[in-house]
Amino acid sequence: MKITPTFPELSCYLLPGHTTTPAEAIEEAKQAEALGLGKVWLSERFDVKDAGVICAAALAVTNCIHVATAGTNIHTRHLMILATMCSSLHHLSNGRFELGLARGVAIRNQLMGLKNVNNAQLAEGVELLRRLLKGEKIIGHDGLMGNYPYLNMGDWLDARLPIHFVGFGPKSLRFAGKHFDGVHLHTFVTDHGLRRAKQFIQEGAEQAGRPTSDIKLHAVYATALNLTEEDYLTKLVARMATYMQAPGYIEMLIELNEWDPEVLTAFRANDLVKSMAGGIDSVATLEQLDQISQLIPSEWLPAATGNAESCAQAWQNQFANGADGLVIHGSTPSEFAPIIQAYAALPR
Repeated sequence: MKITPTFPELSCYLLPGHTTTPAEAIEEAKQAEALGLGKVWLSERFDVKDAGVICAAALAVTNCIHVATAGTNIHTRHLMILATMCSSLHHLSNGRFELGLARGVAIRNQLMGLKNVNNAQLAEGVELLRRLLKGEKIIGHDGLMGNYPYLNMGDWLDARLPIHFVGFGPKSLRFAGKHFDGVHLHTFVTDHGLRRAKQFIQEGAEQAGRPTSDIKLHAVYATALNLTEEDYLTKLVARMATYMQAPGYIEMLIELNEWDPEVLTAFRANDLVKSMAGGIDSVATLEQLDQISQLIPSEWLPAATGNAESCAQAWQNQFANGADGLVIHGSTPSEFAPIIQAYAALPR
């Protein structure tokens, strides 16, 4: 008998943020399933958070919850290798794997010796990936994603799975509405930004002649039950500060939320920020985070905080502003479990 999650609209991250203990994803996946969540997402990092490995572990120890990347990149694996990872996870789990794709961060691409991926390349890559997952042969392809004389994983293969776009810029969201099955947003999107995101996705879908209801919007919402000062600094300030460090990254979020870009200019010009030898969420002390917090307006840190009831109402508000799914970010299942109980008690 197929088990249906109690809250299919709710999901969370495995290993939220920086980690040195990837085995914790196993217990987190089991806990998320026990709480009735419909999905868990993994944000890949190039240290101990390989997407294929962690997703396989999570799928192997669960029965009904879906496991998705949010995201991995279209170009850090050869297309055939990426397709093989997807089909393997799909068949391993009886169809519970979903793929979230991103173009990658420009500065990281440069450091790794990779070229940046534009929308036209990503659209071509997704189309080729879908064809491979359906068992099609790709012969003599010479296009934007590269030269592929012959690609095929077997005529018998039929591993159709949802492919989500992981991104948040207005132009990117319109693009996602044309080509993807879903959109996974970013932490710290405001209510205003969420409504705009929905509008942009629908515009893209309409331009492509697709039903707007076919593209599911997953809002990512930072959550910290009974927020302490240390939690505020490590779970909210440190995360936003790290996003603000990366050139060409946070600018899209500022555009979506229609924030003042001068805040970012002042942040990057700050001597303490410039002295950070690595991601702020990985290297900054609490004292340094306290100083950095003065550079980030409170309205740049929208999150579910307070008691369980307040957090549950904040979750529900995301759906009122256009979300189809909610991704709980910054908290593990054991930390947000009381909010699930409060959420279940809310009128639908």
